[in-house]
Amino acid sequence: MYSPNDYDFDLPEELIAQKPETRRDESRLLLLPRRSGTLSHHRFHGLCDFLKPGDVLVVNDTRVVPVRLVGKKETGGRVEILILDYARSVEAVSGAGPIICECLVKTARRVRPGTRIFFDRGLAGEIGDCTDGVFAVSFFCAEYFGGLLAEIGGVPLPPYIRRDADAGNMEDRAAYQTVYAAQNGAAAAPTAGLHFTPSLLEKIRAMGVTIVSITLHVGYGTFQPVKVADIREHPMHREDYTISETAALAINRAKVEGRRVVAVGTTCVRTLEYAVDERGRITTGDGQCDLFIYPGYRFRVVDAMITNFHLPKSTLMMLVAAFSGRERVLAAYREAVEMRYRFFSYGDAMMIS
Repeated sequence: MYSPNDYDFDLPEELIAQKPETRRDESRLLLLPRRSGTLSHHRFHGLCDFLKPGDVLVVNDTRVVPVRLVGKKETGGRVEILILDYARSVEAVSGAGPIICECLVKTARRVRPGTRIFFDRGLAGEIGDCTDGVFAVSFFCAEYFGGLLAEIGGVPLPPYIRRDADAGNMEDRAAYQTVYAAQNGAAAAPTAGLHFTPSLLEKIRAMGVTIVSITLHVGYGTFQPVKVADIREHPMHREDYTISETAALAINRAKVEGRRVVAVGTTCVRTLEYAVDERGRITTGDGQCDLFIYPGYRFRVVDAMITNFHLPKSTLMMLVAAFSGRERVLAAYREAVEMRYRFFSYGDAMMIS
């Protein structure tokens, strides 16, 4: 249960979704009841059939920002940079550079501290120290850095979407974003939320479900592989979150009254379970979530969850296994493969209730 290999499964490469469905809520939905384990197959636009009046549906309203930059060294070598801490380093600063950001840096040859990088529109960067594969990069520009990024930055697509990240960038700026995204700061989308449409959300509200938003700025660490033999030794990445008084009140009231809390995505699950106090109540405010959920964890807040299909041996796969049982989840994944579901960020969804 504590080996990464315990969360492995065979996935044909052609089932990794490279583009989203034309209509978001036309994606498929696999229903997995935790008690019976009896699987059934649906479309996401039928989600209301599996929600109940009085449920609280919790969504993550983080907004993906164009934090992928491509530049050149003084020698002409290509450098790709991904900013990981936008909300803390860029969004919090109103003026121009220098601004120091935590970044992933990809080059053909190893970069050294002091290396200068040049981008479009007069933007320049200087490589600083590296800690655990993350570089401190200082950016210099004559205008507001956030606005400049919005113009010249690219969408930070996951590595398994195998196409030129510059191609179709404008399409991905819309598609790789939930319809309720509001708070700038994510380096990756909370992908379970990509299936919702405004009309589906209205239909859900009309049936008596309360929808509340929390914020967790998804970092690229969500794709970080587990490299240890025992998953309990895996160092979990930190992600910035915010929970408002309004959201906490609605969730806490539902728990007291015995109504369900339905989390949209593993990001919401982790945030809610991290922010619960010893009395079982959600606390408000800002913080950094580094909770690693794997089998053996006792859930205190979340009663049901909506999630996409995750990478083999990933921390997200381990979270889902903790929620529904490892064997049950692996069986569901095997059936999803057999039924030709689409996997990962632009893929189909599963509801575990």
